[in-house]
Amino acid sequence: MRLSVLDQSPIRAGATPADAIAESVELARICDRLGYHRYWLAEHHASGGLAGAAPEILIGHIAAATKDIRVGSGGVMLNHYSSLKVAETFRMLETLHPGRIDLGLGRAPGSDQHTMQALRAGPGSASIDYYPRQVLDVIGFMANDLEEDHPFRDIVAQPAGDTSPEVWLLGSSMDSASYAAHFGLPFSFAHFITPRGGDMVAEAYRNRYQPSERHPEPHINVGVFALAADTDERAQYLIKSRNLWLIRLMKGEWGPFPTPEEADAYDYGPQDMAMLEANRGRSIAGTPDVVGRQLRELADSYQTDELTIVTISHDFDARVRSYELLAEEFGLTRRAAA
Repeated sequence: MRLSVLDQSPIRAGATPADAIAESVELARICDRLGYHRYWLAEHHASGGLAGAAPEILIGHIAAATKDIRVGSGGVMLNHYSSLKVAETFRMLETLHPGRIDLGLGRAPGSDQHTMQALRAGPGSASIDYYPRQVLDVIGFMANDLEEDHPFRDIVAQPAGDTSPEVWLLGSSMDSASYAAHFGLPFSFAHFITPRGGDMVAEAYRNRYQPSERHPEPHINVGVFALAADTDERAQYLIKSRNLWLIRLMKGEWGPFPTPEEADAYDYGPQDMAMLEANRGRSIAGTPDVVGRQLRELADSYQTDELTIVTISHDFDARVRSYELLAEEFGLTRRAAA
């Protein structure tokens, strides 16, 4: 089983966005040494709780600070950007760190609707319906292989080279899986966003998959929230921060991640309790053996050999400890420091 990491660069209450970015870099170094396979950076905008607004910049810094782990986006929200510019950015990253860069593409706003309007401001902005064409253009620019009649076929995404980033499609719906299958791309399903029905999405992806030159077989990984601690009591205490943050997020509040003490003191109304129950399936928390068992069961249901772990706690050391415990539970091979 391969374990990878999705880092949303969470901002802790009492800390700053700069602290969140520094913790992302430090966590990447640690996960590289622990033997994790990939380290993906998320994209969110105008959020008081998530600091990763420019994964394409953070990827380069983290790739330079690590040695063996693959580094990439989880993902770039392509509907905000030019396909050529995304291809050029990631070709540059690949040139600087050959064989280690992943380009995960998504189509979620990564923000509220008002911020999305600001991101798309300008006469060249495209609607979400154009997303499949954008994906095809990114693939074409990456390989310098646009269709014969493409108006930009003569443009070469620089810096050109013998290798190119591995392109993934990310999503939490059947639509994203269908695009990945159609284009012959690996697919990452966000179980931590949509915990129900994901196994059917994965099955449809495999059944509809059209082999591509680089990916003759379908490949799927699954993003899941998991938090391991030395005791179950400790794990259940730590996860209270994210549980309250999710409740506030569903109310349109994009603030930092509260402390467990704040979560304990919060006055949960009936609506809050209903949201808490609805979110229960989106998280796994407990001792490493319990978390490991549930992760293996989840991997079996998706028929995958790779899980991408999202772990957030107010205590950064506890977050690190969770990744350490899961590395031990799954027998990851430790690497030398960069």
